[in-house]
Amino acid sequence: MNLVTALKISVGQHSDRGRKEINQDFHGVCLPNEPQLTAKGVAVALADGISSSAVSQEASESAVKSFLEDYCCTSDAWSVKRSAQRVLSATNSWLHAQNQKSQFRFDKDRGYVCTLSLMVIKSATAHIFHVGDTRIYGMQGRALEQLTEDHRVWASVDKSYLIRALGTHAQLEIDCQCLPVERGDVFVLASDGVYEHVDASVVADMIRAHETELDHAARAIVDEALRRGSADNLTIQIVRIDAPPSLDASELQQQRSQLRLPPILDARMDFDGYTILRELRGNPRSHVYLAVDRDSGQRVVIKTPSIDLQGDAA
Repeated sequence: MNLVTALKISVGQHSDRGRKEINQDFHGVCLPNEPQLTAKGVAVALADGISSSAVSQEASESAVKSFLEDYCCTSDAWSVKRSAQRVLSATNSWLHAQNQKSQFRFDKDRGYVCTLSLMVIKSATAHIFHVGDTRIYGMQGRALEQLTEDHRVWASVDKSYLIRALGTHAQLEIDCQCLPVERGDVFVLASDGVYEHVDASVVADMIRAHETELDHAARAIVDEALRRGSADNLTIQIVRIDAPPSLDASELQQQRSQLRLPPILDARMDFDGYTILRELRGNPRSHVYLAVDRDSGQRVVIKTPSIDLQGDAA
């Protein structure tokens, strides 16, 4: 059996200041060589500085650069989550300190504040970290599934407020999640200047039309958002999994720990492609059933752990 030994991805990205004087978005990718590729994975990050601030572009640049540089310097013994949270907490503390000693101490909307969405793809798992209203999507066909939650509250039809961002408070609350990845999976990171103006189907069509040149796809999507009237900065990153490596031991353990024990099985029940005929034996540790494989018609014996063991992690 041939095993894939190295993660392979394709990335396309494009950013434009649009109709604004400066670009307060900042984005980047860190794709290290081995052995760091296996130890730390690939990092993709997008930050958006708040438009009410004249210095937020410094916050977004600092957030992305510091993460891409410092994450790979964390201990290989740390988990992705621990490493990312340590780096992000340090960045947030620095931005908050800049605000506290500046003229923006009592006006956070004019200080060093930005939103941030990032992914770390390590082995066969995508780790997502998010604060603010930049977004990460997963692409399925011509549909985009929003994987992050906007930390924004709408006070009226045309007035809204960020309730979480980097730099606003001394302590950072950041959303974290993990997703398994497979060959061909596509993820999209976008700022609001893009996703508020381009439909999911258009994004998907442009990615497919430029599948060999994802940078061209990113530029085409940004150009379309501009054509449709976007007045904000525009940034998009497209990440495609070309070849995930085999699962490592920790991922196999995580998947195993998420599996549920089966219930008590009764005659004529369908269970994972088998039809239960009857129970052969049961005791406090296991249940044994006679069943039929629905595809082949062959009779088989199925043994399952007792439901009494559901609370026993071992």
